[in-house]
Amino acid sequence: MEIRKITIAGAGTMGYSMAEIFARKGYDVILWNHRSATLERAKTKIAPDMVNHISYTTDPAAFRGRDLIVENIVEDLAVKSDFYQTYSPLADEQTIIATNTSGLSINTLAKSVKGPERFLGMHWFNPPTLIPLIEIIKNDHTQDEVAKTIYDLALSIGKKPAIVEKDAPGFAANRIQLAVMREALSMVKKGIISKEGVDAVMKYGLGFRWACLGPLETADFGGLDVFAHISEYLMPDLEDSHEVPSLLAEKVKEGHLGVKTGEGFYRYDGDKAARATRERDRKLKALYDALYK
Repeated sequence: MEIRKITIAGAGTMGYSMAEIFARKGYDVILWNHRSATLERAKTKIAPDMVNHISYTTDPAAFRGRDLIVENIVEDLAVKSDFYQTYSPLADEQTIIATNTSGLSINTLAKSVKGPERFLGMHWFNPPTLIPLIEIIKNDHTQDEVAKTIYDLALSIGKKPAIVEKDAPGFAANRIQLAVMREALSMVKKGIISKEGVDAVMKYGLGFRWACLGPLETADFGGLDVFAHISEYLMPDLEDSHEVPSLLAEKVKEGHLGVKTGEGFYRYDGDKAARATRERDRKLKALYDALYK
């Protein structure tokens, strides 16, 4: 299968970012949204040198005659299911359909898609212009050729794809991320380490290493016998709660949701949010350039 014509459904941050990335690599891109105002806003966010290389429309004809449709609408199961029931029948039989959901069940969404064998998850990470990973998640009926086509497409735009062979809650990345967060917040609550300390451990130790070597590669270098020995005494002591971590739940209850509200585990009042975002992006770009350019 060859992908040349791509429709992005949903013109929010992830949608217009995807459209720009594909267009910059020479793909024929349509950015669709059911509200024209959202499309107009998207045009102001896309780089000036690429904005005219993308077509913008509210017309459902955008789903016909395409090689790939990437859905990127609101993260709501009912809304997404309705989208697929309405628009997947318009797509040609050979068109691959992908969802950028960050956690909704691919198997459940597939039930609303005409032709579930051509459907899969294509999970991008924010900010999509800087994070190289794309998770490709199969449903129980996804054809191997479809997954391979999207894998090759991700490589063609400079991304680093990983295929998730079975649909599971949170896919792979979020399962790992939340396991780390559960232990980190548990240690902070118990007074083992401060929030600043736990972030330092990740940024300057584990995260620094994991940017170059995954956890299994790290174990190979450290010695599997060493990791097995540590596991014997440490596993029984690790946090294994099945509840939302209490420190996280308390922040949400208080309305402290992070950068977007000006306070989370840290404060972002005044211009701190803008400065923190710029610094995050600067570091991510520097890391990407150091490792992959």
